[in-house]
Amino acid sequence: MSVLVPLLVAAPTMSGIAGYMARDLRRGSAEPAQAPPGNPVRRPLVEYFDLADLTCTDSRGYITSVDRCHRESWGLYISRAADRPERRHTETWLLPDLGIRATREHTRPARFGKHDYRLDIGEFSEVTPKRWRATDLYLDVVVRQGRPAELHGAEQLLAAHAAGFLDAAGARRAFDRATKVVDGCASHEHDLEQWLASEGIVLTWM
Repeated sequence: MSVLVPLLVAAPTMSGIAGYMARDLRRGSAEPAQAPPGNPVRRPLVEYFDLADLTCTDSRGYITSVDRCHRESWGLYISRAADRPERRHTETWLLPDLGIRATREHTRPARFGKHDYRLDIGEFSEVTPKRWRATDLYLDVVVRQGRPAELHGAEQLLAAHAAGFLDAAGARRAFDRATKVVDGCASHEHDLEQWLASEGIVLTWM
């Protein structure tokens, strides 16, 4: 049994909503459940990375600069200044085949924060030469070396599905990718890079 299943089963203890919607989703219901009241539901966030001019355009149309990027057969590396004063810069790998965005955040002072990596689940692809699109699918996995990975964002994904922003196939695909991440890390001594190496991916960082 996947280690993701207990996380979904435990979701009702947090809000009473996510577990009900997860069951609806796993049944493959053609009609999504009604969106729950409370926190606003947003559409998937989309970013574009332009390698030619080293810019990132976010879902609001804001353009920021990218310090460095390079491609490997398994994905795209991006380094850029952080958007919060307590951080110095962030490093990110977009890994299309796995559907994950692996990020390391360098903080002030020079140390990592509460986690080593954040893995955002999504859709990542080169849509035109030297132009990449990153679509966030709500789920993210927090990874700490030697400790069990933690899933976040299940309620947001399920609420987006209920609101019609994400179809059942897309939501199931996101859960499947998160399952692979959590199970992969667990089967490699809770070591993200060891698991990625088993998938033929060797990440480099600054």
